[in-house]
Amino acid sequence: MHILLATTNQGKLAELRQIIGGLALKVVGLRDCESTEEIEIAPTFAENALLKARYYHRLRGLPVIADDSGLEVDALAGAPGVRSARYAGPDSSDADRVSRLLAEMKDVPPECRRARFVCAAAIAWGGGEKVFLGEVAGVITSSPRGQNGFGFDPVFFYEGLGKTFAQLTQSEKAEVSHRGRAFRRLGAWLNESRVLDTLRSGDRIVTTAD
Repeated sequence: MHILLATTNQGKLAELRQIIGGLALKVVGLRDCESTEEIEIAPTFAENALLKARYYHRLRGLPVIADDSGLEVDALAGAPGVRSARYAGPDSSDADRVSRLLAEMKDVPPECRRARFVCAAAIAWGGGEKVFLGEVAGVITSSPRGQNGFGFDPVFFYEGLGKTFAQLTQSEKAEVSHRGRAFRRLGAWLNESRVLDTLRSGDRIVTTAD
């Protein structure tokens, strides 16, 4: 089966290929000119994931898997949250978003820099819809560390492995990340339910994630 992963983010595309590889699905991404940003208008990750899954299911008439994810920082009252991708403006880079986060936290002491990555993975098909959540706790560092990953990974320190997410290998990150946990739960449910048989009987699955 083929999956269209509705994102132009190559880092996320590589991550999801790693995470759902066990389902024997071929994953392809969107063209650079395409975006799901206008669909993401809800106040929670779960609602945004469902909005995208429903939208593409109606548009393509196919089963759809969608995810929405972001960073929640305790000292910033949960910001950037669902606006993580737009935290430093609509055309900002990963470096811009990290810079803004560090600037806003420059006076926050080490003991108050707790944060979490959150992911909602949704599936919508002709028979219904479901959402699976995953999250991972960490600490925001005072400066970037590591060259891997994307987004806020260079400043998200995962205490379990003693590294930032940008210092982890792709397989290490997939094992502990919020996205890995959410999609493994979705994948386990697919394997245990009869829905996977329904999906495999179709031409392809459309998967959206931003």
